Amino acid sequence: MELLRFITAGSVDDGKSTLIGRLLYDSKNILADQLEALEKSTKNRTDGSVDLALLTDGLRAEREQGITIDVAYRYFTTPKRKFIIADAPGHVQYTRNMITGASNANLIIILIDARHGVVEQTRRHSIIASLLKIPHVIVAVNKMDLVNYSQNIFNNILIEYAEVTKQLNLQDVSYIPISALNGDNVVDRSPVIEWYNGKSLLQHLEIVETKNDINLTDARFQVQFVIRPQTEELHDYRGYAGRVISGIYKKGDKVKVLPQDIETTISFLEARGKETDEVFPNQAAVIQLAEDIDISRGDSIVKLNSLPCVSNEFDVLLCWLDDKPLISGNKYLLQHNSRLVRVMIRKLNYKLDVNTLQQREVSGEVGLNEIVSATIKSVSPLVFDRYSDLRENGSAILVDETSNNTVAAVMIQ
Repeated sequence: MELLRFITAGSVDDGKSTLIGRLLYDSKNILADQLEALEKSTKNRTDGSVDLALLTDGLRAEREQGITIDVAYRYFTTPKRKFIIADAPGHVQYTRNMITGASNANLIIILIDARHGVVEQTRRHSIIASLLKIPHVIVAVNKMDLVNYSQNIFNNILIEYAEVTKQLNLQDVSYIPISALNGDNVVDRSPVIEWYNGKSLLQHLEIVETKNDINLTDARFQVQFVIRPQTEELHDYRGYAGRVISGIYKKGDKVKVLPQDIETTISFLEARGKETDEVFPNQAAVIQLAEDIDISRGDSIVKLNSLPCVSNEFDVLLCWLDDKPLISGNKYLLQHNSRLVRVMIRKLNYKLDVNTLQQREVSGEVGLNEIVSATIKSVSPLVFDRYSDLRENGSAILVDETSNNTVAAVMIQ
């Protein structure tokens, strides 16, 4: 069954957690004991209703403040698809959490309060979706019940957000009027919003086409583990285990091992413990090569028709995630899929204003939640693609060697 990863984003109190709770509740993806606990925790509500936001606002601090702080992940299934949901914080101070949750999403749901329209956080989250190259966007205009399900208000928001999509070059954008609190157009079509002829939110999520999001052209495979049993039966066996990042590999393909820059041929492919003729993106596989080559964890096996970049120096966009500021000259570990290299921040080029996309001068240091363009120099060569071309091979993280904390999300430019 196909999997869809999506994230919800919006301003504080736009109803993100309630929306996810409604999706889980109405699609009957809540266990009996969860429902019982939920009813107990909201038994003192004056209207007798169940607070669905508590399904995702799991931290005690979130429940006390009535806001989302951390990214909450939830899993549910319908007969048509599996889903992983990330509920992202709305507060500006938790932008880093939103970027973390959105980094591998296929789709983003941007909630807009029908009473307030497009606000600063709407633009901020849309810009982040654009920077992260999230391929599908749903604009869910929530709290339609509080504006009497007005078609004019919905149309005005659609026109206003269309300017945002044009500015940011967002591609696949859909608009749905909903009421997360009442369940209108969330799981089932709402009879109240009779002027809307489209699908409900869940119906749309079930049919979003993600096959074109997978790159089948640029073959990328990074070694995670070198298999050398060295037994009598398998004395000469040398296999390279890893995940197919993109592209298709077939037995007999001419490939190049990078950064060693050595050409060879695939002699054997294995997936799920069995020999196979070809392997596809996201499959765990073992590749054997015709020649014995000195290959280590983090090295790449790519096809000759489309080669990635190989360099010790490259420009990146960094979203800074640490309380401790970033300063030019600092040294870190860069984790790029399974490859780990020591790097230095050689130069801070400019800060990116996430509200306007304007480039601003870096004066001194970079603080929490700020996005900055930097030039990085690595001790050993990195094999990568530009994030805009292949985000699976163009993304990385920076790790503090001392604390082992993840300090930045990296998009290679």
